[in-house]
Amino acid sequence: MPRYFLELQYKGTRYSGFQEQRNANTVQAEVENAFTTVTRLGVSMTGSSRTDAGVHARQNYFHFDMEKPVAEWDSMKDIPTLLYKMNAVLPDDIMVKGMEEVKEDAHCRFDAVAREYRYYIYREKDPFLKDRAYYFPYKLDIELMQRAAGVLKEYEDFTSFSKRNTQVKSFRCKIEVSEWYTEGNMLVFHIRANRFLREWCGR
Repeated sequence: MPRYFLELQYKGTRYSGFQEQRNANTVQAEVENAFTTVTRLGVSMTGSSRTDAGVHARQNYFHFDMEKPVAEWDSMKDIPTLLYKMNAVLPDDIMVKGMEEVKEDAHCRFDAVAREYRYYIYREKDPFLKDRAYYFPYKLDIELMQRAAGVLKEYEDFTSFSKRNTQVKSFRCKIEVSEWYTEGNMLVFHIRANRFLREWCGR
């Protein structure tokens, strides 16, 4: 049974997260609906991660299985045609970027070797950044922030910061990158690790 990885990017402002949820609109719901509309074939996709409401992604993945390869679908010629038609149906804030057939046991979540996030701070009022960065017009000690970011790389056990009632068996993460840098007029915190945990919010 052919398995495919589907690469996409999206602006998450209007969505309650990446993966499907009951009684909430998600990126997965929109993508699966577009796929079914274009191909007239039902599909259940598996996401590479979970993200909170409002989170944007430059790159994320689903994988899914089909009974036969794309070239043999009655409604489709090839993968570029599928992507073109899906993008025509999808809302403007979601774009499918690529798709490829992979091994039958490939898993977009468990086979990922790293995940990364970037958090943006802007210092001068800008209406075009309101929904994708944090406005903080006050003084910041960048040198101290950089030192604090470096301290994170010294640790691997993050049990104290994670929810306990999760499906994970280990609370250890290997942080590869933890740093602040400047991008235009914004400060960016960049963190990359082999995995992340569901955070404990103290509520």
